[in-house]
Amino acid sequence: MSEDRRLDVLRAIVEDYVATKEPVGSRALVERHSLGVSPATIRNDMAALEEGGYIAQPHTSAGRVPTDKGYRLFVDQLSTVKPLSSPERRAIGTFLETAQDLDDVVDRAVRLIAQLTHQVAVVQYPSLRRSALRHVELVPVGMRHLLVVLITDTGRVEQRTLELGADLDESVVARLRTRLNVSAAGRRLSELPLALGELAEGFAPADKTLVNAVVAVVEETLAQESEERVVLAGTANLARVGSSDVRSIGPVLEALEEQVVLLRLFSEMAEDSAAVAVRIGRETQHDGLIETSFVTTGYGDEGGGSVARIGSIGPLRMDYPGTMSAVRAVARYLTRILAQ
Repeated sequence: MSEDRRLDVLRAIVEDYVATKEPVGSRALVERHSLGVSPATIRNDMAALEEGGYIAQPHTSAGRVPTDKGYRLFVDQLSTVKPLSSPERRAIGTFLETAQDLDDVVDRAVRLIAQLTHQVAVVQYPSLRRSALRHVELVPVGMRHLLVVLITDTGRVEQRTLELGADLDESVVARLRTRLNVSAAGRRLSELPLALGELAEGFAPADKTLVNAVVAVVEETLAQESEERVVLAGTANLARVGSSDVRSIGPVLEALEEQVVLLRLFSEMAEDSAAVAVRIGRETQHDGLIETSFVTTGYGDEGGGSVARIGSIGPLRMDYPGTMSAVRAVARYLTRILAQ
């Protein structure tokens, strides 16, 4: 059997099964696809694919359906991700670019993926642990109160009010603001203790209390706000898939509620070399997700890295090229917006 023809037959079976929800027979393949061989040859190819574990026969006298192994081979052989149409791309850009702040951006992104894929959308919130500081602002509020504002490169804003034991000297505050941004701007959380550790050395002894207090509140804020969390949308879409796709919705919902499960998957999939990573069925290593697939990609760093991930969870019988395209497109717009 020709290796290329086997892949063509498998691709046709996956595409037809995704489109029709019905097991695919050799007659249907001959009628719908120009495979260039006889029905008997296709039957032989299907028998070989079944023997290899790529397709299976759900019951007697039925066509064949892809297995997890078959979907994996299909996804691995995708040479290109189906591009979105120009109207779809414009709609994504317009919808995200009108967001007011980071929370609004994340909320819009997760709802957008759910709408585009008709599946469950998952967005990992950019944590301060992976973000870098863009700017630190110090704003005197009265004589003995100082507002400390941290702005990250992902658009996240954290504010803390510091109460002091002496009146503020605005010239010292201005110099500290400058020194803080020179030392900390652009640095990751892990780099900050060293960067800020010697900041007080350039100030008079009388001002070191203020400097140390500000440094302490910056470090405490970063430590407190470094937790991981994810945002979901489209869980109702699970109820719309057929019983042949996900036999029991309960375990899937329970898995989705366990953020630690999703965060583990995001972390593992971040190590994949593929730009868009896919986990199929049992590859998720979670019993509640064995009838689903998870498509993710990174976002947030135009330099090629990422500060978080975005993805879609749906049935094994999903439109993989379409889902991968939607996830990638939203991630790219999200990265562009966060960089502004």
